[in-house]
Amino acid sequence: MVSLSYCMAFLSFLYFLIFFPCLVFTGHSMRHIFFSFNEDLICFLPFKDKSVFFVSSLSTFSLLSLSISTCNMRPLLFGILPIKENSFGSLSSVTVALCLLTLLLMVIWGQKSKRSFFHFHLDSQLDHTKYPPPPGPKPWPLVGNLLQVGDQIHLSLTGLRLQYGDIFKLRLGSLTVVVLSGYNTIRQALVRHGEAFAGRPNLFIFSAIANGTSMTFNENYGPVWLLHKKLCKNALRSFSQAEPRGFGATCLLEEHICAEAAGMVQVIREKAAKEETEGIDPATTLVTSVANVICALCFGKRYDYSDKEFLTIVDVNNEVLKLFAAGNLADFFPVFRYFPSPSLRKIVQYVRRMNRFMERNIEEHIDTFDKNRIRDITDALIALCEEREESKDTSMLSNDQIIHTVIDIFGAGFDTIIAGLQWSLLYLIKFPDIQDKINQEIDEHIGKLQLPRFSNKAKMPFTEAFIYEVFRHASYVPFTIPHCTTRDITFNGYFIPKDTCVFINQYQVNHDTDLWGDPETFRPQRFLNPCGLLNKELTEKVQIFGMGKRRCLGDEFARLEMFVFLTTLLHGLRIENVPGQELDLSTDFGLTMKPRPYRITISQRF
Repeated sequence: MVSLSYCMAFLSFLYFLIFFPCLVFTGHSMRHIFFSFNEDLICFLPFKDKSVFFVSSLSTFSLLSLSISTCNMRPLLFGILPIKENSFGSLSSVTVALCLLTLLLMVIWGQKSKRSFFHFHLDSQLDHTKYPPPPGPKPWPLVGNLLQVGDQIHLSLTGLRLQYGDIFKLRLGSLTVVVLSGYNTIRQALVRHGEAFAGRPNLFIFSAIANGTSMTFNENYGPVWLLHKKLCKNALRSFSQAEPRGFGATCLLEEHICAEAAGMVQVIREKAAKEETEGIDPATTLVTSVANVICALCFGKRYDYSDKEFLTIVDVNNEVLKLFAAGNLADFFPVFRYFPSPSLRKIVQYVRRMNRFMERNIEEHIDTFDKNRIRDITDALIALCEEREESKDTSMLSNDQIIHTVIDIFGAGFDTIIAGLQWSLLYLIKFPDIQDKINQEIDEHIGKLQLPRFSNKAKMPFTEAFIYEVFRHASYVPFTIPHCTTRDITFNGYFIPKDTCVFINQYQVNHDTDLWGDPETFRPQRFLNPCGLLNKELTEKVQIFGMGKRRCLGDEFARLEMFVFLTTLLHGLRIENVPGQELDLSTDFGLTMKPRPYRITISQRF
């Protein structure tokens, strides 16, 4: 019996050390080891020279006393850590209380997790006998399929699609996720059944970022969200139609983008002239240039590239996106919502700093607002709210919602365009013959004496095809922001319950052999028809901005900005690879996947 107990303890420790993070309370010599075995919750509690071994299930609760050494753990954050044997010493009453409290929370969470795990099966058996749940790999106890997914999530889920089809189910910790792949399947879900898949999951990190006031992250799909979306869409339209202040542009939007693109080229020239080493890193210049466009769109003003406040906001936005992409343990293991999280604390701090910046600018806009002179998107939002107030329409945006709408636009127009430009330059120096063809279109349709404008885009099909191929091949937005079902739905023969988290695998669509034939080959010509014109039916299949109710509202703005920045750069400069530099097209998974650092050399075209 003793040897069996020792074996159980050893296997338990081994399982824990390999698969599950340690949770250690600062200032107390104690440890808690949690894991699940066959859906049972197991917890070790240290008591001087013994550890008490609890097994909790729906029907049993047993206690075994094991003579095993305990350890003295240093205060640590979440992480997989080696355990060193040491004498435990005495425990304070506070420590014991924390032990018991933690055990109670884990027991409660364990029961909920178990019920959640069987939710699909119970619903399908009791109420939907004709429709099974989606298939999927068998989950490990407690951690679910997290270990099978790994770091390169987009590649793992694309591989699982080959085994389980376009609709399959995973369990990430206690979170059940349905993954949708395949263009037709995704379109059917997000367009034909758009309302059923239009929710957002109630993730802890979403509430930390926006607390229900963001159009992007708000999980409540309904009348308020639809109003929010309508006002945002109308504000973007109003601003795009606003009269330019100068000559040569058709609208204020074009004026801002063209001016910043020309400024970016000049900054790159200056950096190249000052650079002592061979080549320059274009990343910083691209970031500040695109960020300035967003500031102009949102607040009607641009910043000097060395402005401290401007650079701080750019850095804050970058950090929020990085932390958001990394995820939060509490979303997969809800018990961690009750414990301190350094990453979540950082996100909250960054969001507060961003909010203060937005609040100052919005208050300034409210004080100086003139409905006859719309300066930017913030003015357009205020104007729409005032119109509703005058018509005694009570369904208006609050100040918090206006702030988060501007933040949504800022974030959406920031990272996606920056990543797109970084990937574009990398492909251009890797495939110089493609740059030659774009230059040929620039010379033919724009000429030496003029700079690119929005109107040139329709006349340059190869350049457009190149941009779409960058979107497809790099597939740098591998998933949309997670969706959630708003009701029970039977979809393609499978039953999916209400409030199920849904991942939309855009990467798989963009690398589907059945759709593209040679998806790993970078070939812009695939988007041109035999007449050399853009094949719009095929470009619609490229997934980067989502589909349906939650489709990015600024997708057309993003394509226009990409076109103007890219053609303005190539109009004035020839960019080439640094001699001897190996160009790596691989990347690490993220909310937006950036290329690995590279350097470029430039030369004057005209």
